[in-house]
Amino acid sequence: MTDITTLQPSKTAAPLVATPNHCSLPRRYSDFATFCDALDYAASGRRGMNFHDPRGTLTRVYPFAELREDALAMARRLIGFGVEPGMRVALVAETGPDFAALFCGAIYAGAWPVPLPLPTSFGGKENYIEQLAHQLGSSDPALLLYSPEIGEMGATAAARQNCPAMDWTTFAGRPDADCAFPELGPDDICYLQYSSGSTRFPHGVAVTHRALLNNLAGHGYGMELIDSDRCISWLPWYHDMGLVGCFLSIIGNQISVDYLKTEDFARRPLAWLDLISRNPGTSVSYSPSFGYDICARRISSQTHVAERFDLSRWRIAGNGADMIRPDVMQGFVNAFAEAGFKAKAFLPSYGLAEATLAVTLMPPGEGIRVELVEEERLSGSPRDLSRPARYRAIVNCGKPVRDMLIEIRGATGAVVADHHIGKVWCKGPSIMHSYFRDPENTAECLVDGWLDTGDMGYMVDGYLFIVGRAKDMIIINGKNHWPQDIEWAVEQLPGFHQGDIAAFALETEGGEETAAVLVHCRVSDPKERQKLHEAIRDKVRAITGVNCLIELVPPRTLPRTSSGKLSRAKAKKLYLSGEIAPFQLAA
Repeated sequence: MTDITTLQPSKTAAPLVATPNHCSLPRRYSDFATFCDALDYAASGRRGMNFHDPRGTLTRVYPFAELREDALAMARRLIGFGVEPGMRVALVAETGPDFAALFCGAIYAGAWPVPLPLPTSFGGKENYIEQLAHQLGSSDPALLLYSPEIGEMGATAAARQNCPAMDWTTFAGRPDADCAFPELGPDDICYLQYSSGSTRFPHGVAVTHRALLNNLAGHGYGMELIDSDRCISWLPWYHDMGLVGCFLSIIGNQISVDYLKTEDFARRPLAWLDLISRNPGTSVSYSPSFGYDICARRISSQTHVAERFDLSRWRIAGNGADMIRPDVMQGFVNAFAEAGFKAKAFLPSYGLAEATLAVTLMPPGEGIRVELVEEERLSGSPRDLSRPARYRAIVNCGKPVRDMLIEIRGATGAVVADHHIGKVWCKGPSIMHSYFRDPENTAECLVDGWLDTGDMGYMVDGYLFIVGRAKDMIIINGKNHWPQDIEWAVEQLPGFHQGDIAAFALETEGGEETAAVLVHCRVSDPKERQKLHEAIRDKVRAITGVNCLIELVPPRTLPRTSSGKLSRAKAKKLYLSGEIAPFQLAA
């Protein structure tokens, strides 16, 4: 099995040697005053970033020392361009050295870097330009920088907001300014992070240096990092789990990392597991549930799993960013146990951009633990004794990270006891400063230092269990239903995968609420399509007790957020606007 450190970009090129796992520099768990101090310290060691092509071949070694040198050069160019402390610098977040140097350079310059998403396969060119323009309008940056590959789209979006823009190759050719860097403090804003927008249009979350470093320290202590650990990641840098968890955290806690681009993982997901297999040390790698799901489904009965992969040293297989599916996790264990993967490596977590990232982490080695909870209890509806009880498996998301407090509050705002479901509130040094230029929404979710997460859950003996988003609740005939219960029921039918179904509330002509259920349909025969529609209708009726609106839609139609989560809010918007066009069924 080939070691990461000996991979070559081609048959004729000299071998590239990846940055090491071990380093003589004593590890510090992000105990710095500012992120600049953290990078200065990490640069004094030998660890760093390593970038790989779609097949997992090492193409660029980027030690933290080189990152720091490039970041300081970019900071001088930004200052020379006229960027001043407190200004925003928007960066389209492509995984690579250019973005990394510009992001860190903006911080050295006292500006606030704003990572923005790359184009996706969903929505097309115009939708991406519109999204980019909207976020530029919200963040009001002094400059937009992007890779040359998306130059036309970036320039068009910037022009709509009268924002200066250029590709970063051009910007790197600008002369340095002979200047001093500003003095930064822990309570200065470090960066602006857009939330994923799974339930509403994303807000710009302002995060201070103090908040960032406190949360990064929570990662180090919570995951009990050891000298042999190495991070392997394909997560996008425009979402908090990729940006904070797999970019900023590896600097703050001095960990070497191997990167695949997100789009390369989408095409060749098993390259992720190849990288983990080649790590001679212990691996720390995170993914939403769908990442584990797609890898398990790519394995065929002919695949010699044990010969291709060695996952025995995968110490922390983190899971976050969406509702954790125990069945998906079990499917991954079943697929890769022969390759040495251990179920206890799973580390469930809960977090959100408004808390910088992590709120809870499962202690390492405890794996996935679930509780079976009656659906009526989850929804707060009275028990219907005429129907058999139904249960949902709720995953334990772990204990609060260092310095984080959690309360579960009932409808009156009072704290409820263990096992009682309510709104999840959290408080700690890593809570956001504010939503950028949005005092109304800031005041709505930040009260006396406590953050209203918008999620529902309950506590048991210091562990947090998440049951769903409060705003996602569907009320039919006075009874509450969670959309994921409807979606998961439909997924039990043959041929469906996670993310194929979106359920949301819809108002009928009579002013009452019902559930609309959009389902990816891969059946072309009209009669079979009608049968499928009827089977879905029956499944949904078994959950809700009524006939709901069922629409079959083309594959790959349902939108996802930047973190890969199904976006019910956007699906509803696109459906109501006619942009999602359902298949017409035979009369």
